[in-house]
Amino acid sequence: MVTLDDVAKIALELPQVVEGERHGTRNWSVAGKGFAWERSFSKADIKRFGDEPVPDGPILAVRVEDLGEKEAVLASNTKGFFTIPHFDGYPAVLIQLKVVGKRALREALVDGWLACAPTPLADEFVALTTRGRRN
Repeated sequence: MVTLDDVAKIALELPQVVEGERHGTRNWSVAGKGFAWERSFSKADIKRFGDEPVPDGPILAVRVEDLGEKEAVLASNTKGFFTIPHFDGYPAVLIQLKVVGKRALREALVDGWLACAPTPLADEFVALTTRGRRN
């Protein structure tokens, strides 16, 4: 099972990431923009699940580039990825840490970071990681 400490380790390996806390939950940002945060369910969220089981364990919200990417991520049916009505129209997905794989989590965090990082920093990161893969 992936934990919030695993999330922190992955996120903090990305350039210029800062870990913070808001309302007693952890979050990660780059250049002042949050790209991942711990997300608990409100009573209204839980009520909207109706008869469906409410995902348990830690839940992470992660930004995506835009609503098109959100649709693509959700359409991939990657285990642990989902959304709720509260996030309709907002470019982010939810991830149930209890069931997500570490590779899928890492990819989501990198994509979220890329969506929020300043363009020069993101371009430099992509160039460095692409160059590293060719060697």
